[in-house]
Amino acid sequence: MAPTTSPEAPDREPAQGRPAAGLATQLGRFATIGVASTVLHLGMFAALTGALGALSANLVALLVATVLNTAANRAWTFEVRGRQDALRHQLQGLAVFAVTWGLTSLALLGLQTAAPGASAGVQTSVVAVANVVSTLVRFVALRRWMAAPDRETSDVEASTVERHPELEPLD
Repeated sequence: MAPTTSPEAPDREPAQGRPAAGLATQLGRFATIGVASTVLHLGMFAALTGALGALSANLVALLVATVLNTAANRAWTFEVRGRQDALRHQLQGLAVFAVTWGLTSLALLGLQTAAPGASAGVQTSVVAVANVVSTLVRFVALRRWMAAPDRETSDVEASTVERHPELEPLD
């Protein structure tokens, strides 16, 4: 995997001056962002259900929450800085979005079959439960894609630049 700081990629910088966050810290940060994203998703879903219908409201709300969630996890949970790979990370987040959307949509379709007149509150609860199921998949996928295994290389590069400032990439 390519290093995170190089002359070819000066706009992606690892969090320097401290070691990468450990699993427990990442899980805590991921959970915090996840709660905020879930509140956003469910709030938008509840607000949009009347106008768009449950399935379309779920699609719009989940898409908005996913893009913001991916950006927040990239920056805070996995400490990825700069623009390099931002588009790729968002596309990977959208791949996980597809899984989440599939699970939540299937849950809504099941609810519509079992209880066609279910209230928006019941629909929101069903979406919330399906969302919890997809959260583990999201963490594992994002951690694999974003938790830069090349941090050791970055640390070596940072130490090299400290000893040889002339090797520091130009902005």
